[in-house]
Amino acid sequence: MDKQLIIDTLGWGLLLWLIGYVLGLLLFFALPVMLIGWAILPVGVIITAWVLFRKIRRGDFRYYGVLAVAWTVIAVACDYVFIVLALKPADGYYKADVYLYYLLVFVLPLIAGWWKNNEKINV
Repeated sequence: MDKQLIIDTLGWGLLLWLIGYVLGLLLFFALPVMLIGWAILPVGVIITAWVLFRKIRRGDFRYYGVLAVAWTVIAVACDYVFIVLALKPADGYYKADVYLYYLLVFVLPLIAGWWKNNEKINV
């Protein structure tokens, strides 16, 4: 397997998830629980877009499809283990903000891959 693919899938996928996790823990003391996800979401989108457009160098759309799947699996698995099982939220965890987060984790790499591939075609 390609070393860069491992870095981009596991490295960035885990780091992006960890940033959101740490922000969630910090915001736990400042916001009502039902607002934490909504507060993190715009920050996460900006950071993820920055990674996709500045740090990921591959231009092949399929590469971004792999990132979309891998990052989504990482997000779902880590959320389940480190939030649902470990923290056992009293009111549950899976709400609209979490589903939107999963959707964006999947769609943002696809948008970046499409954008980069169209940019190459139009140049």
